[in-house]
Amino acid sequence: MSSLSNGSPSLDAPTQSGSRAPAVPFTLPTGSTAVVYCEGQFGEQDGKTANGLVRHSEKYEVLSVIDSLRAGVDSGQFLDGTANGIPVLASLVECLAHAGRVPDYLICGLAPADGLLSDDQRIVLLDGIARGMHIINGLHEFLNDDAEFVAAAVIAGVTITDVRRPKAKRDLHLFSGRIVDVTCPRIAILGTDGAIGKRTTATLLVEALNAHGIRAVMVGTGQTTLIQGGKYGVALDALVPQFCSGEVENQVVAAFENEDPDVIVVEGQGALSHPAYLTSAHIVRGSRPAGVIVQHAPKRRMLGDFPMVPMPTAASEIALIEAFADTRVIGVTINHEEMTADELDTAIAEHHLQLGLPVTDPLTRPASELVDMVLAAFPALATTADTSTPG
Repeated sequence: MSSLSNGSPSLDAPTQSGSRAPAVPFTLPTGSTAVVYCEGQFGEQDGKTANGLVRHSEKYEVLSVIDSLRAGVDSGQFLDGTANGIPVLASLVECLAHAGRVPDYLICGLAPADGLLSDDQRIVLLDGIARGMHIINGLHEFLNDDAEFVAAAVIAGVTITDVRRPKAKRDLHLFSGRIVDVTCPRIAILGTDGAIGKRTTATLLVEALNAHGIRAVMVGTGQTTLIQGGKYGVALDALVPQFCSGEVENQVVAAFENEDPDVIVVEGQGALSHPAYLTSAHIVRGSRPAGVIVQHAPKRRMLGDFPMVPMPTAASEIALIEAFADTRVIGVTINHEEMTADELDTAIAEHHLQLGLPVTDPLTRPASELVDMVLAAFPALATTADTSTPG
């Protein structure tokens, strides 16, 4: 097996004056089968990395999810009402029995606000190492700095990859102004809270645009997108703030120069109004989006990680975004958590009437509604779609 990784993402970072290259999130050993560990949190806000991986992964073949509280369900049926064949099982032992062999990776699918492991969680990851599984860790706690994990990985001959570990400061980018050279529209997917579905909406939007003949590229800004295999992106909340807008800009410029896209979709983080998370401000400044889509959960009354803070409304978040930056909100996407079908219909209709904007739910409504939202704001893209789609 491969030797222990130093945990630093293998990011091909050019100098400030050199050509841009995509962020290769990390170099991995051979193999792609994975079990995702998400004990007690699958389908919840703090399980958003696991939730994202069973919905979309370009890098891994996800075989199962560990969560004893939801054991026995199909992960896709549990999340979205559509089976995907990835079971939720009670333990690592059950996952190995289901796979019929030791999978290549054990991915920590937890994303708690503090980014730290509990003692029980450490035991499961160390058990995976002992069984010969490479570890993918998206937490703020870097396991390559933990003597117990390092020793265990050396003995087992496996790697530990700390996805959020930033590059050396000498390799980070300050804002340079190169964003003005990006001539295609940028659309940022912002929201009214953390863990509200921004990454999922961004992924679905990119897929829908490409299927419509519009070349779209996504720039990720969180650890989950990097774990999923995103070609362009940075774990923004792990950086020194001085470099945040510059790193976003650098990845957008790289995506533009390398892919020649018609549109770039930038994943949001947190919320511009959020009292604890400031990354949305860096995303807006670094990418300078021509349009913004706001993700909102109407039934969420308090912020997910801060139950003492009331949720903003979609209207108040839109006003803040448009006051903060030279951009416009082009639509709203609804997170249907805790909503019946009738409540969702009502929420979509009420938000459309109140805001005068297109409104949809990306997970339950046709993907064409997302495309129409973009085309209404950027009608020139319709010509691109017409010439790219066979008649």
